[in-house]
Amino acid sequence: MIQFIRGTLVSIEDDRVVVDVNGVGYGIFMSVQAMSLLPQAGSEVKIHTYLNVKEDAMQLFGFLTRDDLMIFRLLIGVNGIGPKGGQAILSVLSPDNLRFAVLSGDVKAISAAPGIGKKTAEKLILELKDKLKIEDALEHSVTGGELPGRAAEGTDHIQSEAVQALVALGYGSTEALKAVKEVPLEEEADVESVLKAALKLLL
Repeated sequence: MIQFIRGTLVSIEDDRVVVDVNGVGYGIFMSVQAMSLLPQAGSEVKIHTYLNVKEDAMQLFGFLTRDDLMIFRLLIGVNGIGPKGGQAILSVLSPDNLRFAVLSGDVKAISAAPGIGKKTAEKLILELKDKLKIEDALEHSVTGGELPGRAAEGTDHIQSEAVQALVALGYGSTEALKAVKEVPLEEEADVESVLKAALKLLL
């Protein structure tokens, strides 16, 4: 299995990119959102890949991070969503926003993806809700750099409680998650300070 491709970005096309690896050009399908974040042609890139084997073709699907690839694997594990469908969803929702949508039951956001209807979106939410947690949606704000003297688990706990408090106050799960994630965490941060900062962002 091809885990990733590292080489020179040759071109960005409608639904794929071409990467030159030692004289071999690999065509890799990518979401519009991911392609918009790529550097200019001629730059070196590393693209995490998923190899989809069909009776009449072998297709490479590409992602900028391992997290993106993990989310894609969860998506195509849902019956009725193939690689193209998973790519379509990730073209309109970033992995974090998809987490927010699943955790808050936002059918409308997911069904905005081309070819994904309301029933498919509802099924996706039902099947993935137990596989994603609030901590997953907040993970990047923690792993961006762990604070000295504070374990990641403790930070997760503070953010999780702040989100739950906002939901109890009547805010939607999606907006609560986004607000808490935007709060910069200081070493001495606690639930109350994070909650107050998040409320300021929401008001």
